[in-house]
Amino acid sequence: MQTIRKLGWAVAAVAALMLVAAACGGGGNNYGGGGYGAAPATTAGGATMTMGAAVDVRGSKLGQTLVDGQGRTLYLFEADTAGRSNCHGACASAWPPYLSSGAPEAGTGVTGGLLGTIPGDGGTQVTYHGHPLYYYAGDSQPGDATGQGLDQFGAKWYVVAPGGDRIAG
Repeated sequence: MQTIRKLGWAVAAVAALMLVAAACGGGGNNYGGGGYGAAPATTAGGATMTMGAAVDVRGSKLGQTLVDGQGRTLYLFEADTAGRSNCHGACASAWPPYLSSGAPEAGTGVTGGLLGTIPGDGGTQVTYHGHPLYYYAGDSQPGDATGQGLDQFGAKWYVVAPGGDRIAG
């Protein structure tokens, strides 16, 4: 009985820490929203959903890449098929999908006709040129691209060029 009680307290403590982290912005993982007036809302899978999620272009050491409204790097997964995500469960924890509760908004340098959405883990996932878009949990601030070229969950991950193709650099 005492083991069950200790386990219950441990679970409650972890849940409380997660709640505090979410309320404080999750230690730098506040993806989406921001400058476009939409307040982010965290989903159970660690992804963040925003109203009318924004997609912009920003210069980086890899060239011009897609970012969200906060300047956080967006990635594509080579295992995905056009219009379908193949990243679920543990994959979606490491590579949270970029979710939107409204139509995605094209920022400067983005071709609006290439934006779309598909049903995703925890909500509606933003796509670009048919590629579902993701964040990398290892990126801690806008402009980071530490997920570039990683081979995880069965395929490689790449930042996305304004034309919608991967940047393999």
